[in-house]
Formats: sequence, C-alpha cells, structure tokens
Amino acid sequence: MSPVIELDRLSKSYVVPVRDAGIRAGLVSLFKRKTRTVEAVKDVSLSIEPGEIVGFLGPNGAGKTTTLKMLSGLLHPSGGRASVLGFEPWKRPNDFLQQITLVMGQRNQLIWDIPVVDSFDRNRVIYQLGREVYRQRVDELTDLLDLGELLTKPVRNLSLGERMKCEVAAALLHHPKILFLDEPTLGLDVSMQRRLREFVARYNKETGAAVLLTSHYMADVEALCPRVVVIHHGEILFDGRLVDLIEKFSAQKTLVLELEESTSAEALALYGDVVSASEGRATLRVPKKETAEVTARLLRELKVQDLNVADPPIDEVIDQIFSGAAR
Repeated sequence: MSPVIELDRLSKSYVVPVRDAGIRAGLVSLFKRKTRTVEAVKDVSLSIEPGEIVGFLGPNGAGKTTTLKMLSGLLHPSGGRASVLGFEPWKRPNDFLQQITLVMGQRNQLIWDIPVVDSFDRNRVIYQLGREVYRQRVDELTDLLDLGELLTKPVRNLSLGERMKCEVAAALLHHPKILFLDEPTLGLDVSMQRRLREFVARYNKETGAAVLLTSHYMADVEALCPRVVVIHHGEILFDGRLVDLIEKFSAQKTLVLELEESTSAEALALYGDVVSASEGRATLRVPKKETAEVTARLLRELKVQDLNVADPPIDEVIDQIFSGAAR
C-alpha cells in the first residue's frame, strides 16, 4: 500500500527584517533595510501510511505548524517535494481539498455570529454534499460528540470546549481521508481533552483516515500515537515508535515504592534521586543501567510491600531531547 503522505527534503524559509533599537536605526532602516533568512523547516523527509496516527512533536517555533500548513496547501515550500494523496498540496486542486482537513486549536472556521448548524450548512455547500448524506453525517457527529442543543447556538455563545467540539465536527462533515490536527485540545479541560482523543481514535478506526497530530499535551500523544516524529529548529531529531523514543532518550527509570514503614528522604537518597517521599510511599529515579542492582538492594535492605519500575513520563523525555538539542 502506497503512503498517503510523502515528504522529500521539504523546506521553508522566510526573509525577515532586522533592525537595531533606537530612532537612528529606525531612520537608517527606511533607506537601507537589513534582512536575514530564517529556516522554519529544513530538509524534512518522512512518509505516512494509510490509517497511521503520527504525533508531530516539538517546542514552539520548531516548524510543526509550518509543515502542516504546507501539507494542507496554505503555504508554498522553499524547496523539496511533498505528495499528499498523490497531489502537490500547494496547487490546491478541488479533489485534494475534498479529502483533507486542518483543525487548528487557535483558529476559527465557524462563523462567529450565526448558529453552528448554519456554518455546517455552509460546509455542505462548499463540499457539495447531498442533503441526505449531510443530514446523516450531522446526526452521526452530533451523537458521537454530544452536540445536541449546541447546534442552534451562535458560536460566540459557546465555551471553548463546546466550540472545539463543533470545530472538529465541521472539519469532518466531508469524511476526509487525512486529518491535520494542530493543537486540537489546546485550552480544554481534562475531561474534554479525553473525549476528543476518544473521538479521534474512533474516527481513525472506523474510516481508516491518516492523522498527523501536533500537541503539547503528552496525554494526547500517549493515547493516540504509536509513532512520533520529533522536530527541532526545523529538522527531524527522531522518527519511530513512541516506546523506542523513550528507550533511546531516557537514561533513567522511575521506581515507585510502597514501604511497611516511613523512611526518610535522606535514607532513600542512598539508592537514587528522591522525587517524593511521604507516609510509606516513595518515588526514586535511578540510572537505567543500575536499575536491577538498586531494585535488589531495596528489596534486600528495606521492608518493601510493593515496587513498580517504569519509564519516566513522556513529557520529561521530550524535555531531555530538546535540552540536549539546544546544548
């Protein structure tokens, strides 16, 4: 089966003005403008198969959103090649646009002052959906996302969580084969984040759509993305399974202990870095290579009721990667 997304050395650079502070520098810039080139995306190559959910991770300014905008046809690249469903995205043919969607947590596609259902009807016309198909899909999405009475409310009267549910529904009315999701859970409460994650997973399973997801919430990544791509300063640092990312970049293990009696942090520090210690429960960090030795010592020397060995949280691993790349 052919990949639905293929990137070969895709790049995007911008020429931005540079000016020193002060009135004199401002006057000089009117006649002699200085600029510099910023490489937002640099030689990115990857492929995504049908049905894959891929996490696209990186700090602010890493090039994630710029890449998604090129893949959805909003930006032209400065170099390289991209193919999405066999199309060059920036040419924006109708057959291409009818098979993709882009959801950005910080952008509106719904019309602010009219009821949600009227924005849905606008999309019906844009995507040339038959009325019967449209009604069926609105009913399905209303049921899945619990839209109910939200459909008749003006968008300006919705909370952020309610609006994001409606934004996602509007983006999926035409049953796209590829979802570009840029921070779709940004600003939502924990319950709403979970519901949107469950919905994306269900849509992926039922339709076989490929998903490229950016998020700063590691819970989104852990719940949805078997594969992750880590990008920093426009370049790919890692592309592979999430479990391999943890294995490759995490130098420590987390030990969670339940003890028969309270043990001071000073005593526990003999075994590793103490993350927390209180009322017979403690969390330690130890070097990965020393895990077996430290675990044996703990069981031998302390009254341990339960001991759990785990990888550190994925957000800590990501922080380690970016810290190392910055250095």
